[in-house]
Amino acid sequence: QANAGTSSSMVWVRGRLASTVSLSSTDIDLCQPESVDALRGVLHENDSLVIISALTPDKGKDVGTCMRNIQMGKHFSTTLEHSHCGHVVYIGSDAVYDDNANPVQETSCASPTGLHGLMHFVREQMLKHVVQQTKVPLMILRPSLLYGAGDTHNGYGPNRFLRLAKEGQPITLFGGGEEKRDHVYVKDVSRVTGLCLRHRSEGILNVATGSSVSFFDIAQIAVRLSGTDAEIKCLPRSNPITHRHFDITANLKAFPSFRYTPMEFGLSETFKHLTRVDR
Repeated sequence: QANAGTSSSMVWVRGRLASTVSLSSTDIDLCQPESVDALRGVLHENDSLVIISALTPDKGKDVGTCMRNIQMGKHFSTTLEHSHCGHVVYIGSDAVYDDNANPVQETSCASPTGLHGLMHFVREQMLKHVVQQTKVPLMILRPSLLYGAGDTHNGYGPNRFLRLAKEGQPITLFGGGEEKRDHVYVKDVSRVTGLCLRHRSEGILNVATGSSVSFFDIAQIAVRLSGTDAEIKCLPRSNPITHRHFDITANLKAFPSFRYTPMEFGLSETFKHLTRVDR
């Protein structure tokens, strides 16, 4: 749903060069019942289907948004019930875990505390139910917080901090920005997805670096990269300090040679992109 439009490219899957097709909501609107037939029309036998469509929290955190997302899940699950694709990769969110889960592992209890996490968990269960019948390999990826070029959410964190610092505007933190989170460069999500497609992986995998960084440290990096005198301000804290750490043992076992992009390098690449766009 977040793609700009239909596009095609090539990717290596199981040692073979395969074409890819990207579909946006203007091509197939998964909120609509007719999307089932439309998606079946483009999904061929032995195709790999990557599902990333969702209305993100910046579009709404209410029950209505949650239900629209679940409706999408119903439609792509119904499509898969009557299709013969070869592999499904679902990109969800670490929001399916309880906020107090630390360190987070793939075996941690899925107990979402918000509607966004709840809808991802429901969609995961829908897909699991379908593939039990169709025997299609299903890979569920649960990324941590993402940053990188092309972000449209501008949520609290790296993307917003970089934009503010670039303009010399103050960066405002909750409390002293002590909370530590595991931030993942968006290109790494693409790389992990590519590996899953190449090997037709199945199961559940958290997409996280294993290194959590405080929001204050990220703000400092953003200011340093910008070369401006952007001020870092701190608001009085209204909520308890919470951290989230990941145990990435499963990542290392699944893809031993894969390495996540160091945060400073990823932030530097993102900042360069923001600077080019504004020229």
